[in-house]
Amino acid sequence: MTTPTQAALHLLAVGAFALSLSACTTKMTPNPTDTTSSTTPGAHFTQDGLLKADQKVQAFTAFNFEHLKDEVARGQGEYVTSLGTLLGVPTDRHPEFFTFAREHYPVLFTSDRTTPSETVAALNQELSADPVLGKVLARH
Repeated sequence: MTTPTQAALHLLAVGAFALSLSACTTKMTPNPTDTTSSTTPGAHFTQDGLLKADQKVQAFTAFNFEHLKDEVARGQGEYVTSLGTLLGVPTDRHPEFFTFAREHYPVLFTSDRTTPSETVAALNQELSADPVLGKVLARH
């Protein structure tokens, strides 16, 4: 049988573990405010309070940047698939998008200091200049 003192010590230990786990995960994940902050109220959200399409791409890229770097280099994977979907690439054009992204890796990730927003800007610029994918995305 557990005494009230033992139960209190157990709760204290569980609380301390949860607090230390929270501190660890805070250091490992990007701060959403850094990615989605703006000086213009409502600049990132629709009338319904949802993120605008371009902001979804920014947020997704920021939160999954390391995974995206790896998968873009390989030209396949769930993160690069999701990125293509968020950009509006039709599913039947995903293989072209994967090849495009892999071939443009040096432009998208110019150095170890490249930021997610720089990558998104470079990706948008390269996609708009692409004769095939640029036309496909312009229609969507």
